[in-house]
Amino acid sequence: MRAKPAPINTPEAQDAASRGFSIDAHRLAAPKAAPGLHLVATPIGNLGDITLRALQTLAGVDVIACEDTRITRRLTERYAIAAQLKQYHEHNAEAARPKILEALGQGGSIALVSDAGTPLISDPGFKLVREVCAAGHAVYALPGPSSVLAALSVAALPTDRFFFEGFLPAKSAARKARLTELARIDATLVMFDSGNRVQDTLAELAEIMGTREAAICRELTKLHEEISRAPLSQLAREADTLETRGEFVLVIAPPAADAEMLTSDALDDLLREQLAAHSVKDAVAHAVALSGRPRREVYARALELAKDLRGGDGED
Repeated sequence: MRAKPAPINTPEAQDAASRGFSIDAHRLAAPKAAPGLHLVATPIGNLGDITLRALQTLAGVDVIACEDTRITRRLTERYAIAAQLKQYHEHNAEAARPKILEALGQGGSIALVSDAGTPLISDPGFKLVREVCAAGHAVYALPGPSSVLAALSVAALPTDRFFFEGFLPAKSAARKARLTELARIDATLVMFDSGNRVQDTLAELAEIMGTREAAICRELTKLHEEISRAPLSQLAREADTLETRGEFVLVIAPPAADAEMLTSDALDDLLREQLAAHSVKDAVAHAVALSGRPRREVYARALELAKDLRGGDGED
């Protein structure tokens, strides 16, 4: 006897029919995602930057855990993904993690996304991934958009070694202290900043790191994307004309290649040579560029040497 076909209105058939996504009015089926936690990178601005694998996974999981359902819904609606969205952010993480672990323990599949970019990169998720791994569940990484890598790509600065700082402290004193520490790192620096602080940050960067080359990346991949490349001193001088709306990634070149070979005695010799022909300000700028040392350290030493060379308070 021939087997009867399964009714097309069973829950299993309906679930399979809903798992899919649309691109330019073409409907594509998505397989049910494998059990486990799927870390899905999402666009940082341009929704067209999503990958096919990401779309398949978002359409195939049981739940999408996201920071803000309103933001993630723009993506799922754009690609006609009928997915259940549940919030997972720093404020509800303690209560949400046990529920996610319980669902994974029952064989569920869950996608974790941030509002934009790659999950866990300056976004919540580390504790969740650690507990999921400890419980023995699978964790999958779906690479894709990242503002850190996008900024590095367009900054025209060395990319062989870089240090990602994330957001700097909000208060000026703490921010300057941290920038002084960062100035000693022998790598290209990448950091996030907000529009209401970026002008102050640029001034402090120029004060501490002098004339290092840098890039301001605003609204990456979005309609009003802007990239400004220049020495920090110039970017700081022009900061009052900067459009401050949007999201910023700052990329700063590493210290000069010979910075580590420049001893205190060598720095003194360099400053004496410069002070003999230039103002304290210009001498300090030149010494910072060559030594890679923090500007405040060089400036303080220049004032001491200027007193010996010129007498008085050393300022000019």
